[in-house]
Amino acid sequence: MAHGREREDTSVHPAGSPNLSVRWVQGFPKQHVNFVNDNTFCYPSGNYVIFIDIETKKKTVLQCINGIVGVVATNIPYEVVAFSDRKLRPLIHIYNFPALTRRTKLKGNVLLDYTLLTFSYCGTYLASYSSLPEFELTLWNWESNVILCKKSQPGVDVSQMSFNPMNWRQLCLSSSSTVTVWTIERCNQEHYFKPKTVKLPLEDGSFLDETDVVFPQSLSKDPIYGPVMPLSAIAGLVTEEAETFRPKDDVYPLLHPTVHCWTPTSDLYVGCEEGHLLMINGDTLKTTMLNKIEEESQLERRNLISPITLAYQKEGVFASGIDGFVYSFIIKDLSYKIEDFLEIERPVEHLMFSPNYRMLLIQTDKGSVYIYTFGEETALQKVLDACDGKFLAIDFVSPGTQHFMTLTHSGEVCLWWIEDCTFVNKIYLNTPATVLACCPSSLCAAVGTVGGSVQYINVQDPESLHVLHKAFLSESPVQHLVYDQRGIFLLVVTSEGKVFIINANPSSSFEIIGFTEVGKEILQISTVSLLESDVVEVLVLSPLPETGRSRLEMFTLPIILPQVSETFTDERGRLRDELIHKYLYEVEHTLSSAVLDFQSHRICGFCNHVPYICSYPIPREEHTGVVILKPHQKVQSRQYGSGMLYLSSHGLWLATIAKCGILCIRDIYTLETFARCRSHSHQGRGIQSIRISANGESILVNGRDDGTLIYLKWRRFGGNLAAEIFDYSQRLLSSMIRTMNEENDYLSTASEGPLDLGLEPEPEHTRMRSSSIDSSQEELVSTDVAKEIPWIQQKSQEAIRKEVYRFSRKRKEIKRGIRALAKTVMKMMEENETVDNIAKLDQREFGLDLEELERLNDESEEEVAKLRRDAEMHNLAKSYLTELIKNECWDSMVVKGRALKCFHIPYVVENFPMKERTVEEQKELERILEQKRIEAECLKLRKEIVEVHSAINLVKNHAEEEDEEEDDEDKRAKNANLPNYLLGSLSTDFGVDTSLLTSQLELHSKEEKINQIILLKDMIYKVKTAFNSEFDAAYKHKVFEIARVKERNVRIQEIILDLELEEKVWRPEFEDCEVPERTLVVENEEITVRKHVNPWQKAKAELITAREMQRRLQSQSMDTRHRALNDMMGGVLEMKKEDILRMVIPQPPFMAKPDAMWTEEERKQFKEYEKKVKELNEERDKYRKSLEAELKKLQNSIQETTQNFDDNLKKLFERRVKAEMVVNQEELKINNLVFSLLLDEELSSRELFLNNYLAKQHHEKNNSSEAIRKSREDLDVYKEQYDNLLAEDKVLDRSFKKEFSEIPSHQVEILYKLFKRRPRIHKLKAHTETTSIVPFGERPGSAKLNKDNFAQLMKAMDELDNINNMPEGLDPLVWEHFCTTRRIKVENEQKVKQKAAGLVEMVAFLRKRVEEDEKVQQEIEKVFHELILLQEDKVKFQLNLTIQLLLKQGQIELENFQLTLDYPDAILINKNIIEDLNSVIRTQGQKKVASMMETKDVHKGIFQIEWEHKKMEMEMEDLNQKAWDIQMLFFSRDRQKFLTEPNYESLISLQIGIMEQTIAVIDKTHKKNVENCKKLLKKLGKCSNQKDVANYGLSCNLREELVAVSERKDICNAMGSKLTCEKIVKERYENMMQQQKLTNISKQQAEEISILQAEVERLRMKTFPALVKM
Repeated sequence: MAHGREREDTSVHPAGSPNLSVRWVQGFPKQHVNFVNDNTFCYPSGNYVIFIDIETKKKTVLQCINGIVGVVATNIPYEVVAFSDRKLRPLIHIYNFPALTRRTKLKGNVLLDYTLLTFSYCGTYLASYSSLPEFELTLWNWESNVILCKKSQPGVDVSQMSFNPMNWRQLCLSSSSTVTVWTIERCNQEHYFKPKTVKLPLEDGSFLDETDVVFPQSLSKDPIYGPVMPLSAIAGLVTEEAETFRPKDDVYPLLHPTVHCWTPTSDLYVGCEEGHLLMINGDTLKTTMLNKIEEESQLERRNLISPITLAYQKEGVFASGIDGFVYSFIIKDLSYKIEDFLEIERPVEHLMFSPNYRMLLIQTDKGSVYIYTFGEETALQKVLDACDGKFLAIDFVSPGTQHFMTLTHSGEVCLWWIEDCTFVNKIYLNTPATVLACCPSSLCAAVGTVGGSVQYINVQDPESLHVLHKAFLSESPVQHLVYDQRGIFLLVVTSEGKVFIINANPSSSFEIIGFTEVGKEILQISTVSLLESDVVEVLVLSPLPETGRSRLEMFTLPIILPQVSETFTDERGRLRDELIHKYLYEVEHTLSSAVLDFQSHRICGFCNHVPYICSYPIPREEHTGVVILKPHQKVQSRQYGSGMLYLSSHGLWLATIAKCGILCIRDIYTLETFARCRSHSHQGRGIQSIRISANGESILVNGRDDGTLIYLKWRRFGGNLAAEIFDYSQRLLSSMIRTMNEENDYLSTASEGPLDLGLEPEPEHTRMRSSSIDSSQEELVSTDVAKEIPWIQQKSQEAIRKEVYRFSRKRKEIKRGIRALAKTVMKMMEENETVDNIAKLDQREFGLDLEELERLNDESEEEVAKLRRDAEMHNLAKSYLTELIKNECWDSMVVKGRALKCFHIPYVVENFPMKERTVEEQKELERILEQKRIEAECLKLRKEIVEVHSAINLVKNHAEEEDEEEDDEDKRAKNANLPNYLLGSLSTDFGVDTSLLTSQLELHSKEEKINQIILLKDMIYKVKTAFNSEFDAAYKHKVFEIARVKERNVRIQEIILDLELEEKVWRPEFEDCEVPERTLVVENEEITVRKHVNPWQKAKAELITAREMQRRLQSQSMDTRHRALNDMMGGVLEMKKEDILRMVIPQPPFMAKPDAMWTEEERKQFKEYEKKVKELNEERDKYRKSLEAELKKLQNSIQETTQNFDDNLKKLFERRVKAEMVVNQEELKINNLVFSLLLDEELSSRELFLNNYLAKQHHEKNNSSEAIRKSREDLDVYKEQYDNLLAEDKVLDRSFKKEFSEIPSHQVEILYKLFKRRPRIHKLKAHTETTSIVPFGERPGSAKLNKDNFAQLMKAMDELDNINNMPEGLDPLVWEHFCTTRRIKVENEQKVKQKAAGLVEMVAFLRKRVEEDEKVQQEIEKVFHELILLQEDKVKFQLNLTIQLLLKQGQIELENFQLTLDYPDAILINKNIIEDLNSVIRTQGQKKVASMMETKDVHKGIFQIEWEHKKMEMEMEDLNQKAWDIQMLFFSRDRQKFLTEPNYESLISLQIGIMEQTIAVIDKTHKKNVENCKKLLKKLGKCSNQKDVANYGLSCNLREELVAVSERKDICNAMGSKLTCEKIVKERYENMMQQQKLTNISKQQAEEISILQAEVERLRMKTFPALVKM
């Protein structure tokens, strides 16, 4: 494979020393591929640019020595390729193709990276775009290495950039949100960028009517609230943001462009993410949305959501999406139709036509490249088949001379030829993979997966790869796979830190011997397996991040381990450390890699944080524990970043790789580098892995992130260096040849068998043991049969089964003892239930497992504590929120908000909640009040100074001052009594002083308005304070009334009890709205849940209650006096008046006897008893009436006082309404003032923005004027040069005859004719086929075209200057002088033409600059006009004030209310004046109307006469026009025929009949042709069926023949020798092929000889002299 390399490679090797060179590079495109010529395309991969010939599939490589290749672009006419590097301050390299020599190197000011490169289709122009921080577009003349112009647009990312193929002066840049067309303007040698942004439609396809944001024309004029400002002024924007500002509600999502392409008409097709296709006019940039034509057959067709790439063709464009289809958009006018063109297996990412438009390149997202050739049978061809992702691992297939294998993350394993990296075969494992290793002793490979399994692939037959075996080791991913040098063992390292040892021989079915545990996150594992040794030494490196060290674990594996594996492992498969001699070492610093040398005397390590490679000697004596290794040898690596170490097969070479991408081959003893190669770069995170073949001749290097695989070969490789490794590899191969043959024979026989999944069969004795396990243990060891079990778990379960079987008898005895103990405990618990409470034990005391009980108690306590903490935190959060709300809404209020209700009517009066004014507010208020007082005093002093008093008044100055003070006081009192019309509020009704307020008619300045707002807020505060004082008085009154009612209710309650009435006592109480403090206090009765009481609190409460009861009993037992009074007299010493109602006179005891048995004494006693009863009843009635009167009096008194309070509260309610009215009035004034301040700010912002915009336009004006001046100067200079050239040309023409005046005149005339003669230049016509295919045609550059035309002209002049064209009789010296003069004349004419073209270009440039200057001047004038209008509006706004008036309602009613809204020039005057003036106007108006009626009658007659006269003139003009039209009327032949032919309708019907007969004949012929086609189709169908039957029979015979051939082939392979006849046939076949090949070569050579002879004949004929007639 050919390759190129930049000449800046500074890696110098001594003469004769071996070095490494790149043989081939394998990588797949991550960027868009580009055509270099008609048959070659290229793409970047890592540090290389790869060129692929489509026909031969040959690869050519160009290396970038500065690191990874950035973006690539190609120029097909000049056959150059340009690419950028990724270093700091990157360069653009331009190389010739196919020579791969550097043409030039472009160096700009870009800091980080170039993102886009593109060549112009004509000319030597290159455009580049950089990423952050510049975001710079640069135009280069790459041939002369000059930056023509550049422009930066910060923050703008561009996804695609392309030149207009028909005009190099247009450049399109598109991103996901914008499409910008850049025009390149040129004036002499100066170039300029002029960008224009395309206006895109909305997402729904409609276009947005954009308004001018700077000068909006649609703003309405508001006569009441002042001028309406643009949104930018309302937002307060004064800088450039105001030019493009739009509010969020006015921003609509636009279409999102994804790709664009140019057309031959300089239009643009743009594909959008939403599925729309746009057409943009290249001159006007007008956007048109093409309509998609939907057909009925396409209803079930796939929908192309968003085109990813577009490629223009003559009939439309090719487009591709994410569905793997290539579509053809057939565009006609403003609509297009979609047709399926091609189906690809993967989503298509890029489409590109070849330069001759015969091939279409299709690139998929994976990196595969297809070529579709138009007009061929096998049109679609896969040129590059990309792998599924980057290479994770690589390795040589033993013995490392023919094949190697690669692995991707998705599980794709590929087999390649080493010589040219030709793809051989692949296999998909359908599982994520991690590592790959090829066995040195057999033709198989091992692949580690993420799932923890190892799959073995048989590579004996390269054409038939298949999985031979699968071993499921563990559920952890496999990190490392390492074969020892002799292929005895396979070491598998998982992420959990286990190293599995597997027999590497396929004949052993890859037996898993065992595993050992090492540290987690293993970095590297290395082995040493020498020919003369019977052990394999293993070194494992793992980090210790907590200590900042690295651990090295070393153990040995005897080669007889597979035969004695049971003695080296335990039941769970773990290798015994004492048998494998496991030793632990630590290094005091971190290592990224470590290997063990072949002598096992030292360890080489690559330091992680410092650039050193160290060697550590290993102690020879045996030890236990950890040994700290000290570095013995320390060498600088000269590589940065963490690296890895690898040993060659003979152990004398140490290969080091790192993130820098440099590979170093070192001597293992001296650690010095003897070979060095930079294959990758640090931008791609360097090298991931390296593999060295057994003979050391081949080295494979795999990149980490760039996805590039490189094959390195030695140069000048010989001597001892090559002999050592070659001899060792031969000895190693010869020692393994027997094993390799045996294993390969086993592979050949095992390839036909079934796939072994690596699950070992369960032995018979294991099944017998498992049958004796009881049910409880069976549940423990049972597993899911359907799920695959790892080998390590199988070993663990098998060990458990063995342990269960071994201890089953002991287990049964323990179970029996436990059951007996459980019965005993149950009996004890039953006995415990029958004993007394004192002797009864707690339930938990019967628990035998006290530790478990304690653990459960601790867990329950922890859970309770956790719940308590959560509850406390929840309560704390609620308390914090409560405190915040309380501080904000209650504590911060100086006057708390409360309400006051009436007793009997539903009236509620609320006060004004008020916060305390801050110190800043009070200071500001005091400052304004002081300022107002000072202004009042100044005004007073000015009046005193201005007034001129008489001398008498001066004498009485003191008396007048006193009078003035009295007058001022009277005026203030008088002003307080006047109605507040101009004041605009009723604040004076609350005693607020308004003398310091500025009149509403004088508020012009901003400061006055702000002061007025503060004073109005102070007035509101005073009004609220005044009302709150009245509210507080009413609140106190209600408190007093409620207290008095409560006092009276006590007496009323006593009377009701005495009278035994059922009336309820009215008890007024404050509600929650009246006492809001109660809301913040939670009463006990409001709590619905039970309060949690701690045990100690409960005990304390019980003790307090007992002591209180005891104290009360003691006090009652000691109070004998009080007890005696209660027993004898009811607790009182005298009878109360209230007791009369309860007094009862006892009846005499004789009343129980009949009346007849009474004695006289008893009768007297009875009369006395009746008298006492009567007197008692009279007293009772009298006392009852007095109580009823008192009750009524108390109730009336309560009713009267509460009613009076309600009346007062009604007045307070009216006062509250009035206070709220005053507050609203003042707040309305404040809002008007705030609105005026906001409008003033908007006007100021607008004015400032216009001034800034004007300054910007002035700056542009200066720039444009300077550009015009400069271009005019350049034009004058250029024009002067053109005039000089033109004058020189004329001088040459005029001086011709003077120079040849010595020769005869007739010869002079002949020479003058020859002097004027110019050769005809025949333009090369392009091939017709190419012209018809290529839509853009020939696009040569102007400079190149002029150069070619001039060269062709000079070549034609050479023919004219031939001596054969010399006239007869002319001296040859004169002819030579004549030819020289004519050549000078021709060259001068070419210069004049070039100068003329440049002059036209400069004039056009000047005209554009003048137009731009005029536009800027118009913009400046527009800004000036806007500023004038704005200043007028600002003056009007400052003079036209908004005032608030208090008017009496209902006195004046207007018919049209809308008239009251427009007062542009209104003044306030008295109503009587208006009425008097109206009466005068009515009188004068009546007189005026009478005179006007008379005048009206006269004028009416005049107007009527004039109208009739005018009517007659118009009728006359109409008649004249009709006469003229009749004269000029045009008659066609059809009309003449219609007028002259008498039977016109019959003639027409005859013509129709003839046409119908013609149509019938044509239809009959068409039907006959259709019938013939159907018959032919039917016949062809029968033939096709017969062919199908015949093909089926042949396929059956072929299958049988193939079976027979395969059987014979197997027999031959088994015999091991070939038949003599087959050898003879093969030799004859080879001889025939060689003869045929030689015949073909001879034919080709004969054709070439004939072609060369024809060419020689043509050239010979061309040199013959031409005889031209004179």
